[in-house]
Amino acid sequence: MTRVVAQGTFDLLHPGHLHYLTEARALGDELHVIIARGGNVTHKQPPVLPDRQRRDMVDALAPVTTARLGHTEDIFVPIEELDPDIIVLGHDQHHDDEAIRQALADRGIDCEVTRVGAREPRYEEEVLSTGTIVDRICEERC
Repeated sequence: MTRVVAQGTFDLLHPGHLHYLTEARALGDELHVIIARGGNVTHKQPPVLPDRQRRDMVDALAPVTTARLGHTEDIFVPIEELDPDIIVLGHDQHHDDEAIRQALADRGIDCEVTRVGAREPRYEEEVLSTGTIVDRICEERC
């Protein structure tokens, strides 16, 4: 059995998120998703939705076996607990693949690290970015 782990913020779910998780699930038998806690998101604007709600929404998606919140202090704790065969990163996630591989090796975690490709919009108005969704809401509703 191949256990796959994906991770992210998953704020305001959109087709790009579903693409990422569907592609990740295709690599194994189980897909476990780690949802970043809002307080740990420092590389972009913090999530609009609360941690638990984001976790619940991801957990309800068909490709996902289980979704859980990340650790409050150490992002590798859930990885150690899940012991994955593969960690899948999204095409636009800020993580340095090689730094992740090194951190995993330093902790004695033996797993592959790979990235999924981007999904192109299927029609002109399709939105594949949380930031774009927020911008559109602000433009049209604020």
